[in-house]
Amino acid sequence: MKMKLRHLLALLFTFILSMRPSYPRHAPYAMRISCGARNNVHTSPTNTSWYKDFAYTGGIPTNGIRPSSITPPLGTVRYFPLSEGPENCYNIQRVPKGHYSVRVFFGLVLDPTIDNEPLFDVSIEGTQICSLQSGWNGSDDEQVFVEALLFLTGRSVSICFHSTGHGDPAILSIEILQVDDRAYYFGPHWGQGTILKTVRRLSCGVEKPKFDEDYSGDHWGGDRFWNPVTTFAQGSDHIIATKNSIRKASNTVNSYPEALYQTALSSTDNQPDLVYTVDVDPNRNYSIWLHFAEIDPSITKVGQRLFDIQINDVVAIEDVDIVSMSGDVYSALVLNKTVAVNGRTLTITFHPKKGQALISALEIFQVVVAESKTSPDEVRALQTLKSALGLPLRFGWNGDPCVPQEHPWTGVDCQYDRISNKWVIDGLDLDNQGLRGFLPNDVSKLHHLQSINLSGNSIHGPIPFSLGTVTSLQNLDLSYNFFNGSIPESLGQLTSLRRLNLNDNSLSGRVPAALGGRLLHRASFNFTGNAGICGIPGLPTCGAHLSIGAKIGVALGSCVALLLLFTCLTCWWKRRQNILCAQRIAAREAPYAKSRTQLSRDLQMTRSFGHDHTRTAAENGPSLLS
Repeated sequence: MKMKLRHLLALLFTFILSMRPSYPRHAPYAMRISCGARNNVHTSPTNTSWYKDFAYTGGIPTNGIRPSSITPPLGTVRYFPLSEGPENCYNIQRVPKGHYSVRVFFGLVLDPTIDNEPLFDVSIEGTQICSLQSGWNGSDDEQVFVEALLFLTGRSVSICFHSTGHGDPAILSIEILQVDDRAYYFGPHWGQGTILKTVRRLSCGVEKPKFDEDYSGDHWGGDRFWNPVTTFAQGSDHIIATKNSIRKASNTVNSYPEALYQTALSSTDNQPDLVYTVDVDPNRNYSIWLHFAEIDPSITKVGQRLFDIQINDVVAIEDVDIVSMSGDVYSALVLNKTVAVNGRTLTITFHPKKGQALISALEIFQVVVAESKTSPDEVRALQTLKSALGLPLRFGWNGDPCVPQEHPWTGVDCQYDRISNKWVIDGLDLDNQGLRGFLPNDVSKLHHLQSINLSGNSIHGPIPFSLGTVTSLQNLDLSYNFFNGSIPESLGQLTSLRRLNLNDNSLSGRVPAALGGRLLHRASFNFTGNAGICGIPGLPTCGAHLSIGAKIGVALGSCVALLLLFTCLTCWWKRRQNILCAQRIAAREAPYAKSRTQLSRDLQMTRSFGHDHTRTAAENGPSLLS
């Protein structure tokens, strides 16, 4: 009963995978870049189109060497010397949202003075998926490229190369190929938060490597590369092949080529188990996809071939009957199992119970949890800061500032914010780096900053007023630069500030009162070396040393006072002149006025004398008569 239930579940899974959409499908999106090429390229024998090089952040185009026969026949590479920064990227825009296979081929620089086997790391969308090991060149065809399946939701893709100090990364080509949105569904953890990194993809029973294109496969498969394998262990297996058509091969959402199922490896009576072993990274999850088709003409019905599949000695899938589970002979069957691997090897054993074991192809993917990216607003703020400060090329500052965690940006400290599920910037440490630009207002968009150290550079201009809005700031060191102007009053709002070094700049004016008051709260401030700073103990009093603005104010006030004084003096002088003029006129008219006055007096006296005389005579008249 248990075996029948497993068979039914497997049949149901196969049926779901085999369903095709009822609507017509458009051609999948495809972007292929020939790195270092100055013109578009077409390569034979498939006449594949490659765009000329674009969307890179730096690097040098040059002639290159193909490290393997499977490497696309392209003649140029782009390499990234460490002098241009430890991180360099291709940022490809206007990529439609969807599910993609992204593949990067490595190249070798055609220059004997350059290390021909560079070792570096590769990340896609901020998640590290590859770390090249010594000996990758020529050791295995699947080591000359890295490939991953992931969902792109931001209409762009960032592919970055991180120097490890062992040679300069050299990239030959990049492919971004759309696949079905449901491709490689492996369970509830599948989706936008996971990336499937290709570890191995083997086509059993063939002698030459092939791509889906060589198999005339459906383009919705993403043009996968199939490495050939003719035996797992010498004498333990033999090849079976057919030219018969295989049903259900290309009808699945994974769009496998039919020819993949026309060859297989089968175990022998002498060595009944088929065993495949591959080295893997420990403590990871691996999704394993196994392909079967009953192509042995001696097997015609259910029950003639039965085997278990063990992964690291644990039975993963029991009682596999290809004819029963696929529905017929010459019919494709795809089984999937995702397991956790603690050690450094992954061993897949096909253990027969009846007849021999058989396998047509297998795929092994490492399940990588996608890194949470840095907050887009903070990334933009850092890019503005990069431009304003004129960061040298050696800093890089390309890709994501915080991920992969093994390669953060130089001078940038990151912290994971569980509320937003994003990385944020909590520190900038760029002291003594020869920076010559200015500090932009956008620095305030780094809302989570706790520390800024820009000391020992040649940064000029004012301290941004907006810096006072970064309330989490505890340490601000802008010493030994050329900042000018006054200290913004807004810095007094930084209640968490514990250390403020503004010494040895060209600042002037009064220290904001709110900052001065903080000196009593165990805060460490240093304002020395600024000739115009005043207002707190230890600095000149503001009356003795005026700021430039204060000096301008005093000068303007003095000019106004002088103008008023001049106006008053002018008015007094004119009034004085008027008075003097009146006095001169009065002096010229004085003789005439005096004679008239004397005549008037004489007449008055005469009249007075005559009247008195008459009255006296009258009064004295009778006495004389008597």
